[in-house]
Amino acid sequence: MPTNFTVVPVEQQEDAGESETAGRHESAASGQTGYRSEDSLWGDGNPRENSPFIHNEMDKDNLYDGKNMALFEEEMDSNPMVSSLLNKLANYTNLTQGVKEHEEYEDRKRKEMKETRMGTFIGVYLPCLQNILGVILFLRLTWIVGSAGVLESFCIVLMCCLCTMLTAISMSAIATNGVVPAGGSYYMISRSLGPEFGGAVGLCFYLGTTFAGAMYILGTIEILLTYISPYAAIFPIEQEDPQAMLNNMRVYGTCIIALMAVVVFVGVKYVNKLALVFLACVILSIMAIYAGVIKSAFDPPDFPICLLGNRVLAKRSLDICAKYISNNTINEALWNKFCITTNYSTTCDPYFIANNLTEIQGIPGVASGVLLDNLWSGYSKKGSIVERNQTSSSAGEGQKAYSQNYILTDIMTYFTMLVGIYFPSVTGIMAGSNRSGDLKDAQKSIPFGTILAIATTSFIYLSCVVLFGACIEGALLRDKFGEAVSGQLVIGTLAWPSPWVIVIGSFFSTCGAGLQSLTGAPRLLQAIARDGIVPFLQVFGHGKANGEPTWALLLTAGICEIGILIASLDSVAPILSMFFLMCYMFVNLACALQTLLRTPNWRPRFKYYHWTLSFVGMSLCLALMFICSWYYALVAMLIAGCIYKYIEYRGAEKEWGDGIRGLSLNAARYALLRVEHGATHTKNWRPQILVLVNLDSEQNVKHPRLLSLTTQLKAGKGLTIVGSVLQGTFLDKHVEAQKGEENVKALMTAEKTKGFCQLVVSPSVRDGMSHLIQAAGLGGMKHNTVLMAWPNSWKQPNNPYSWKPFVDTVRDATTAQQALLVAKNIDSFPTNQERFAEGNVDVWWIVHDGGMLMLLPFLLRQHKVWRKCRMRIFTVAQMDDNSIQMKKDLQMFLYHLRLDAEVEVVEMFENDISAFTYEKTLMMEQRSQMLKQMQLSKNEREREIQSITDESRGSIRRKIYSIPRPVAQDSYPLLSNDKPLTEAQIIHDRNTASHSAVIAKSSNAAPERVQMTWTKEKLIAEKHKVKDLNVTGYRDIFNMKPNQSNVRRMHTAVKLNEVVLNRSQHAQLVLLNMPGPPKNKQGDENYMEFLEVLTEGLNRVLLVRGGGREVITIYS
Repeated sequence: MPTNFTVVPVEQQEDAGESETAGRHESAASGQTGYRSEDSLWGDGNPRENSPFIHNEMDKDNLYDGKNMALFEEEMDSNPMVSSLLNKLANYTNLTQGVKEHEEYEDRKRKEMKETRMGTFIGVYLPCLQNILGVILFLRLTWIVGSAGVLESFCIVLMCCLCTMLTAISMSAIATNGVVPAGGSYYMISRSLGPEFGGAVGLCFYLGTTFAGAMYILGTIEILLTYISPYAAIFPIEQEDPQAMLNNMRVYGTCIIALMAVVVFVGVKYVNKLALVFLACVILSIMAIYAGVIKSAFDPPDFPICLLGNRVLAKRSLDICAKYISNNTINEALWNKFCITTNYSTTCDPYFIANNLTEIQGIPGVASGVLLDNLWSGYSKKGSIVERNQTSSSAGEGQKAYSQNYILTDIMTYFTMLVGIYFPSVTGIMAGSNRSGDLKDAQKSIPFGTILAIATTSFIYLSCVVLFGACIEGALLRDKFGEAVSGQLVIGTLAWPSPWVIVIGSFFSTCGAGLQSLTGAPRLLQAIARDGIVPFLQVFGHGKANGEPTWALLLTAGICEIGILIASLDSVAPILSMFFLMCYMFVNLACALQTLLRTPNWRPRFKYYHWTLSFVGMSLCLALMFICSWYYALVAMLIAGCIYKYIEYRGAEKEWGDGIRGLSLNAARYALLRVEHGATHTKNWRPQILVLVNLDSEQNVKHPRLLSLTTQLKAGKGLTIVGSVLQGTFLDKHVEAQKGEENVKALMTAEKTKGFCQLVVSPSVRDGMSHLIQAAGLGGMKHNTVLMAWPNSWKQPNNPYSWKPFVDTVRDATTAQQALLVAKNIDSFPTNQERFAEGNVDVWWIVHDGGMLMLLPFLLRQHKVWRKCRMRIFTVAQMDDNSIQMKKDLQMFLYHLRLDAEVEVVEMFENDISAFTYEKTLMMEQRSQMLKQMQLSKNEREREIQSITDESRGSIRRKIYSIPRPVAQDSYPLLSNDKPLTEAQIIHDRNTASHSAVIAKSSNAAPERVQMTWTKEKLIAEKHKVKDLNVTGYRDIFNMKPNQSNVRRMHTAVKLNEVVLNRSQHAQLVLLNMPGPPKNKQGDENYMEFLEVLTEGLNRVLLVRGGGREVITIYS
């Protein structure tokens, strides 16, 4: 088998090569700026993420002149050749919509300056290191170790670091499953969990980042006013007035926010340049801590602390830690602090009198063995006095006057509270993923750099916990603000060569972290706003010409000001912990879902992940949320839930192929497989409706009120399928079918009809309806009820057989054992916005249909349109029935069904058939026979039908006006048993005479012209034959007698219509049993006439035909 080969062009090698090269250059140039074309807007108007692979119109001008691919030349416009797309495939970057302008600007700037992209160390490792190591390490870690002890502090740090490590593993899997553009964690979550979760968690992450900025600024002010320049405080800081420090925080914090916002607005490039300086400060500070630990092993620093008994004294103005300077000289400064002298006596603190002062070293060194004393926790209440033996005592009533001499705890300490304060120190793991667009190889750099940074910082935190416990005295560890060492930073006392290294380093690192938060948070908000998933945030998507988020920066500064007004670092830290934990929880959820669903597109390059790790990480995040603060956790989840529901209700619908959609599909598949294919139990039966609608020439729904009625019936919360049939072939009608489906979906949205749309293209409407009834639905989720409108045009002469699809649909629904609802006068039914203030919903229960007639009014009255209508049930009693007992039984039946309705039994005795009924039946059959036998042209047939109809109406009208109608009796005089034939003969003779002229005219009419190859004699003979047949057919029609079965049916329809009109003419809705179609298809047209007579004169009618099973039960 050869290993080397040469490709030889068939023809025009040079010209083809030049044109192809030019095409590649054009495509590459266009691919940089035009990555979103008009094709990315689909039919619903929502932008989708496009792809350069198919349906890309950027290269339509690039013609393929070669003939060796002629087989595919018709597909070149939509599916270009692979050779022309190789360059775009290699350099493809699918950027999110939210950062288009900014990323294009940055791309052009990068290309102009020819900057080299960053690697793992500079691009991921160091930014993560800078964001993770920060204010908590310098200001609170020693206090956490002193309060919780080394063991519990180690557990706190380990638990938080484990949470971020598991999240980093999940994040690495998501980040390496394709390109992650700017937007970082928001992009990953939204594209993995959908726009609802993405928007909710993205906004929570934005709030967390914003409050983190407030926390860093508060830390900056605390370092400035406590350790650098205490005299810079506007409000004097006194131990008796803790509000003074908070007010200083508020004033200075507002000024610093304004200053930082101006810096960010002027230019992010200055912030990025200063980032390296801030990072250097952090690294130098940590190195100084380790150097101080090593030095303390052989030369501990001299930081003595003064103890009165076990209590630690505040060393503000205390130079000598002793009651007596010499044998005879007292320490007046000390005695003045603990004794109050009046004119008559001197009162001293009893504890001061009973205990002596001792001085110990605050930093005994790593070799001193103090670690054993600091292993256990020393929690305390607010206002307690810090003591050496890891206990705290409350100042008694008599000692409160002297409490300013001791070191007091400012807040109550306990394990869960310390977790909430510490957790922000391990956040910042997303810094690398946020810079994915600037990395050489993001799919290699993000996992390695992030995990390495977390491992490094975890080692630093865990080692610092142990080293602080081994080097620093426990009483000094619990001294939050270093009052025992003259107000110095506790961690600074351990550092080498000077405490100022830590003070200055922590000050600049917190400043830098605050600037980074004010830089990143507005861009995150801008990405969310430009995605368009939260409508009221769209204004924040605008900015300067280069894409800088001006409006988002203003909102971020405003929210950050809220954190500044809280003014307490310990109170702000748990708030942002909630938001970060929620974000990390959903990152783990996204990875677990994608792994469990096994979607084909889930192919991360990072292989060291597993769904169990993601699940453990998610559970740990959720547990930490409630450990930190259960009420903050509930508030954060409530905020996220409200945002989720808002996006679901008002946000733009986007399909990002997310995991929640995949989860829904899997859950639906699982549920469908669990649903039994057999009959549903009566208690679980609910109307699963197939709505059959007709479309006009513009593919709009002819009767929109059908969907309104469907919505009003959906109190049962069942399945709804809106189906329609388009006549033709799919190849010819697919465009019309797509348009019709879009129109139906738009109407469903307007009518708030929850369900699915299914449009079928079929050669005939009748076959399409049959296919929908048979095949609509899936598995056990199939419809059991068919809803359709009454065909008002079934009598129109231009289409005399328009009723056939309707009758065939009735037969199909009956055969499929599905219930059938036929709404007559559907256009007069109420819309969903109308309200009936009063009225009746009348049910005429004539035959038992399984309880459909009882259930439907109950469902309708659940909707606000019909809620105030009363339900009345009428049933018909025959001659042999006991109407009184029937009413009692019906009332008891309704009581057991838990239905409130008025009951009435209507007596309808058998009477003789009226002349009106006989004549109406005769005219019906004459019309039917005439359409079958007349061989006339279209225009002549229409005139004949119209003449017969006019004659019938005139006869009926004359009969109505000539004979008075009793109210409680039949509408026409009843004939005795021997008179109907005589009266019928009179009607027959009159009709025969009235149509004799028509017969003569039709007998002379020429038949339709037929093209035949006959002889002249045969043609003449055929004409005479057709003429004789026409005359014979007409004579049969006008000499016929009506079928006695049809007469009886017409009699029932007339009598029932009279009774219903008498009782329910003014009802808001009438529900009536729908008779079944005749078994003999020859009487289909008569069936339509019977239904027309039955419902004549009623405004809104719903004909109901049961599906052959019980749908309502008296049992629980």
